Amino acid sequence: MNREAQRLGMKNTSFMNSTGLPHPQHYSTAHDLALLAAAIIRDFPEYYPLYSLKEFRYNNITQANRNRLLWLDTTVDGMKTGYTENAGYCLITSAKRDRQRLISVVLGTASESARATESQKLLNYGFQFYDSVRLYERNQPVATLQVWKGSGNNVKAGFASDAYLSLPKGQGDKLKASVESLQPLLAPISAGQKVGIMKLALDGKPFRELPVVALESVPLAGIFGRGWDSLRLLFK
Repeated sequence: MNREAQRLGMKNTSFMNSTGLPHPQHYSTAHDLALLAAAIIRDFPEYYPLYSLKEFRYNNITQANRNRLLWLDTTVDGMKTGYTENAGYCLITSAKRDRQRLISVVLGTASESARATESQKLLNYGFQFYDSVRLYERNQPVATLQVWKGSGNNVKAGFASDAYLSLPKGQGDKLKASVESLQPLLAPISAGQKVGIMKLALDGKPFRELPVVALESVPLAGIFGRGWDSLRLLFK
């Protein structure tokens, strides 16, 4: 679980059990839980509809979904409620209006009704004041990066899936992007391997960083090509 959390970028999460029950070293943040929720929606679309079920019956026992927003907002289709004495009443909510999907995370409220109310406020605010913008399509090259010791001198970099970003409404034209390579990029390079960072600035201020991956593989060069690049790197 912790390896997967790190892979997803959940830098402030530590799992000590699979139940979610309290432990001094078991913790997470709203941001990290949002990353986890987004990964479930993105990577497991065949299972995500389960989160919208209002009730589930098994062994002649019917269990109602505790997410009240499934009844109050028709655009809500998930995701997860939680409660412990330490964490309070928590709710991760996902909703889709038109083509825009948003995720809200509310932690530490005093009641079930409070977590639903605060989650609804967040979703309404997000849909009213933010737009979802597709930055790049899947496998669209966004940069060409230099490669050392490879059969080719460059590799095309981009995103393995469509890259979306939520921005304040009307601010899309103020977004600027630049790509920094993880130099030196040494062959062999596999398609899908992280090769750089896209840095996004909004209105001249740092806004977000996104990993970019190789869109193609670059095998090793022959012995002479590798030797020549080794010499060049010594003086770089």
